Amino acid sequence: MNDIISILSDNWTLLLIGQYPHGPLGGLAITFLLSFFGIAMAFPLGVVLALCRISHFKWLRVPATCIVYFARGVPLIMFIFWTYFFIPILLGRAVSGFTTMLVTIIVYQAAYLAEIVRAGIEGLPRGQTEAARSVGLSYMQTMFKVILPQAIYNMTPAMIGQFSTTIKDTAFGYVISVNEITLAANQINGTLMTMPLQVFLLLAAIYFILCFTLSWLARLLERRITKKREKSLLVSIVPTPSVQ
Repeated sequence: MNDIISILSDNWTLLLIGQYPHGPLGGLAITFLLSFFGIAMAFPLGVVLALCRISHFKWLRVPATCIVYFARGVPLIMFIFWTYFFIPILLGRAVSGFTTMLVTIIVYQAAYLAEIVRAGIEGLPRGQTEAARSVGLSYMQTMFKVILPQAIYNMTPAMIGQFSTTIKDTAFGYVISVNEITLAANQINGTLMTMPLQVFLLLAAIYFILCFTLSWLARLLERRITKKREKSLLVSIVPTPSVQ
């Protein structure tokens, strides 16, 4: 335990921000940046895929379904390698490991977010859509003004859970030399040479604290959403006393 505390006290800046400002930004800062921007940019793509998945048009539904099932059925490490070799060919120039990992996360997480959003949409009562269409709203207006806001609100805990998963997925960036926290831990291990168990136990503890905190937040939000839904249901069931 003392060894782990000593490693943390001597190398906390490397684990937190890498070699910045005397070198490239790295460590936990890059892990958060990859996770945040990956989820933020994957979300619109996930919404589009979800809408295509529930579309009545086969030419939209079938390709979207194939994309989602393919992305969810292939290991992330394979996506990283494909992106690592494909993007330079597509652009005609080399790209950074950060860009490669960010593009991979966007594509990969979009497939999972699409299923989360689709489940949220299909979990709403059909009366929501019928009521919106009956007042003259178009399909797109109904979806973006009535259905999606409710679905996204209900699926917020699941999205936070997916953010937690993304944080863990960024560790795969190590294989293409992305300067995230796993690479920082390996650099510390290469310097110390004699304490690999302590270094990687510290790394595991950092990941656990981050993901446990996000999981706790997701459970807290889920309970609040459930209570709010039950309260709304109770209000709708209990009749309002009539005024004589």
